[in-house]
Amino acid sequence: MKAIVYEKYGSSDVLQYKEVQKPAPKDNEILVKVRVASVNAADWRMMKADPFLVRFYAGLFKPKKISILGADVAGTVEAIGRNITQFRPGDEVLGDVFASGFGAFAEYKCGKEDEFVLKPSNISFEDAAALPLAGMTALHSLRDFGKIEAGQKVLINGASGGVGTFAIQLAKYFGAEVTAVCSTSKIAQAISLGADHVIDYMKEDFIQSEKKYDLIVGVNGYRSLSEYKSALNPKGKYVMAGGGTAQLFQALLLGPFISLIGDKKIIAASSQPNQKDLLFLSDLLKSGKIKSVIDRRYKLEEVPQAIQYVEEGHASGKVIITVKP
Repeated sequence: MKAIVYEKYGSSDVLQYKEVQKPAPKDNEILVKVRVASVNAADWRMMKADPFLVRFYAGLFKPKKISILGADVAGTVEAIGRNITQFRPGDEVLGDVFASGFGAFAEYKCGKEDEFVLKPSNISFEDAAALPLAGMTALHSLRDFGKIEAGQKVLINGASGGVGTFAIQLAKYFGAEVTAVCSTSKIAQAISLGADHVIDYMKEDFIQSEKKYDLIVGVNGYRSLSEYKSALNPKGKYVMAGGGTAQLFQALLLGPFISLIGDKKIIAASSQPNQKDLLFLSDLLKSGKIKSVIDRRYKLEEVPQAIQYVEEGHASGKVIITVKP
């Protein structure tokens, strides 16, 4: 089969489009013929080993545990292991294979049964592939780490990318008053997704505003933790769902201590993919309560360009990879 493979860490030019062995499902796995995959920040972070801690997971000097990137997959079940009970060959599925070592940028992907759910028949493979990791990150940041409640004032900083577009919609689903922070060109998109207020960061600094928030989700963590804390209401929470390596370590190491001073909390979110939440998100997509926002489409052999585009940070929604049209 064809796949995008990397054998050393670096920029997108380390990615190779080549022939590799087609996988065979183990007893507890299904083999999926990939129709569409999508790109996440996790892909370029694994590719570049950024942060350095990635090396302790994937391989210290070169990638060993992972050779094919891609966490989001939508396709058709081609074969099943003998212990599989939920799926049959021919089923259309979507899945988040982040926890089992990526591998979606290929013509076929083996994954565990509980990493997949049936794709709703009224949802395209493109919209299905755009959902899993970004949707899961947004959901866990808001519901599990942010403890979102109806009526709260919620700000999404970095509201135009994959996680941000789902975060706007999920925050509205949970009954919050949502403020989206984005660039001038993304304002209309944020409003169309349900944002009650939009701040154009090119013209206005929400940190300097008198308005405070009960929950801030930072997808782009380019402000200091103290600045985020200053924009919170009493008992408010800042949840870091993405951003730079420096702030990630600050949130992990200093967040608990900062949270001890006063009643405002600094939390570094981590997404834990699971079938229950993937089904929940899939049902929301099926019912039209949320939708996937797709920015660009690339072919499998164009994955290096797609990852580079996402790394530059200007995507309006998700970037998808068409593997099998």
